[in-house]
Amino acid sequence: MAEVTLRPLVESDIEAHNAGEDAEAVRWLTGEAGTVDSARRHFRQLAANAVAGQGKRGFGVCLDGRLAGYVECNPDITDGTDPGDVNISYATHPWARRKGVATEAVELMCGYIQEHGIGPRAVLRIEPGNAGSLRVAERAGFGFVREFVSVTDTHPDGSPATMRLFRREL
Repeated sequence: MAEVTLRPLVESDIEAHNAGEDAEAVRWLTGEAGTVDSARRHFRQLAANAVAGQGKRGFGVCLDGRLAGYVECNPDITDGTDPGDVNISYATHPWARRKGVATEAVELMCGYIQEHGIGPRAVLRIEPGNAGSLRVAERAGFGFVREFVSVTDTHPDGSPATMRLFRREL
């Protein structure tokens, strides 16, 4: 099997990172396509958060050394979550989908959360129409908790998104 690893994102990843943001990644994760400047700012903020040991921490997901996506944990998300929950979000580049990469990235992020004492539980907040992420939740051992109407996530038309919350004890 191919090796999935996580590593900090650096300036030289910007082109591959942005190229991997197709319509599906924009729809389910970012809300808009990244630019060189927005990716640079995002990578710098993630690095600063990692040094400070707080806030959103994100990594490049690599498949056999090639950038194949993105995964982050964010203990500051409170929309639909409970105290102690740490939200995980992720996206896989189109060429790396349906190969178990997202599931392994979530597993690795759960280990990171646990190792760094970020929180006792990991959660995934997933829109019901995101079939791929619903499969990742199941394969990674997350249990369904509840469905809720988000106060922060919206559909492209601006209406509130309904989300499903999945949780896993760490």
